[in-house]
Amino acid sequence: MKPSLQNILDTCGIMVIDGSMSTALENMGLDLNHRLWTAKALAENPELVKQVHINYFRAGADCGITCSYQASMPGLMSCGYSEKESEALIRRSVELFLEARDEWWEKEGRTAGRVWPLCLAGMGPYGAYLADGSEYTGAYQVSDDELYAFHARRAGLLLDAGADILLFETQPSLHEALLEARIAEEMGVDYWISFSCRDGKHNGKGEPVAECAAALSQDHPHLKMIGVNCTKPEYIESLIRCLRSGTELPIAVYPNSGEVYDPVTKTWTHAGGDLDFGTYALRYMAAGASAVGGCCTTVEKHICQVAQAREKYLAMSRPASIPRKES
Repeated sequence: MKPSLQNILDTCGIMVIDGSMSTALENMGLDLNHRLWTAKALAENPELVKQVHINYFRAGADCGITCSYQASMPGLMSCGYSEKESEALIRRSVELFLEARDEWWEKEGRTAGRVWPLCLAGMGPYGAYLADGSEYTGAYQVSDDELYAFHARRAGLLLDAGADILLFETQPSLHEALLEARIAEEMGVDYWISFSCRDGKHNGKGEPVAECAAALSQDHPHLKMIGVNCTKPEYIESLIRCLRSGTELPIAVYPNSGEVYDPVTKTWTHAGGDLDFGTYALRYMAAGASAVGGCCTTVEKHICQVAQAREKYLAMSRPASIPRKES
């Protein structure tokens, strides 16, 4: 059985994306304060990675992101893994997803009438490997040749392991996104690109996301979706409108739950906010998002809320404005 992004969108109307791998693992007791972050669990706690995927399927996710965001060849090898071991760990991120999908499908998914979940090969920007916070700004010095080799090798390993689509996520700049798009187009495989954004109009580097969407929509036939992740939830509606002005591609959004990240202390703090995650999700769908999920600090309960929001949205013949909570 080979799922496709378009089949899921046609069947479900809105695709539900899964939530954070890191927060889910931390809630299981893992300490991820390490250069490898969630990739550390691939080597030390693979059974928990698999369980996180299963939990998100149960919560309503129609697709899931592999535990490979920070699993790169140079990153793994700098932490003592051999070249062969590093390749195996990157492949393991896909293998664990596929095992989780098979197990959940046979026990629950098939009889529940769910769609066969799409395996998204999650790949963070070069700055994620540096583990210094530069993944949110794109402020790192590296040649295009180095950047190409960094992304291409990991993409090849993830595809060889059986991933359905490449997901270049949390991208801070158009330059890096265009290079990643070149890699995928040369490979002849489907992919989507997701930016992290500093406000309601600009990516992490400060470039207008409308212009990024327009640039990527030209001459990239294998690009199947474009979107935003790892961004404050209150910025997302504006970003959907900006993306829509630059592209006709389906738009995917999976923001953080509302906390603010400090790259120095590597901690999250609550930032308040007047809407719960399900209400945010409903607003995103009404604004034109084709896929909605969660990023950092979101867990199964947030994905349940997204799935419930989809039911409400699809039940609306004419979606109305969604009121804010009373303070």
